Amino acid sequence: MSRSGIIPEPLAKLPWRMLLLVVAIGTFGQVVLYSAAGGSLQPWALSQGVRFYMFIAAAIAISYVPERLWRAAAFPAYVVIVILLILVELIGAVKGGSQRWLDVGIRLQPSEFMKPVIVLATARFYDMLPPGETRRFSAIWPAAALIGVPAALIVLQPDLGTALMVCAGGVTVMFLSGVPLRLFVGGLLSLAVAAPLAFNYFLHDYQRNRVLIFLDPESDPLGTGYHISQSKIAIGSGGIFGKGFLQGTQSHLDYLPEGHTDFVFATMAEEWGMVGGCLLILAFILVIRWGINVG
Repeated sequence: MSRSGIIPEPLAKLPWRMLLLVVAIGTFGQVVLYSAAGGSLQPWALSQGVRFYMFIAAAIAISYVPERLWRAAAFPAYVVIVILLILVELIGAVKGGSQRWLDVGIRLQPSEFMKPVIVLATARFYDMLPPGETRRFSAIWPAAALIGVPAALIVLQPDLGTALMVCAGGVTVMFLSGVPLRLFVGGLLSLAVAAPLAFNYFLHDYQRNRVLIFLDPESDPLGTGYHISQSKIAIGSGGIFGKGFLQGTQSHLDYLPEGHTDFVFATMAEEWGMVGGCLLILAFILVIRWGINVG
């Protein structure tokens, strides 16, 4: 029991301020989805809420798992997720021109699970090496293969953004493990040289368009730049304090595409304004700061 004798010790040790902040962010997200559906719990807010609180409970449970079990599970989990990524290529569900999901009673996106698993697997690999070995080539190519295999499978879906996040997670572990800095500098220079070739010959048309529209969103406001132009209109029309809950027009009149997913921030900012947007960003910064301090 805790000092007060009321709250059990395991519960008292939880980071309640951080948990309450995460719950506040998640609950606010459900409010925004409720508005995006025109004032209805269906089809987004209710299902999102159920998943959110289920995973909050799962996260608390996972926090009690001993470190030795994570070490033991790192490679098996990696193998399982790679097999699932291969199954996505063979029998995965297609949506919006991308093949990223498996339908197994519920719809799973294995690439999302690879984000934490690649960190665990790469860390486990370097944990197995003697400290002096991390600066040798034999400590680099296996980790590069661990990262490259799932990243390549995810690029095939195609999902370049998630593949880059998987690479970033694995490479960060390599850096923290003591791999020589000169290799990272050389890698960055190689990427800089290869970027123009990748842009012209390897990226899909929609990926190239995203880069071009990011650089100049007004170049095609009714075509490839339509989404970002409408999101800017929604955010700008919210002003300082927003139009008010359920009063957004861009999302409710379907000017804002995918207002419940890709452009949910614009949906929120139109109704809650710059103040709401800044407070939400601040809340995420506080959660990230807490995570960095734990790390």
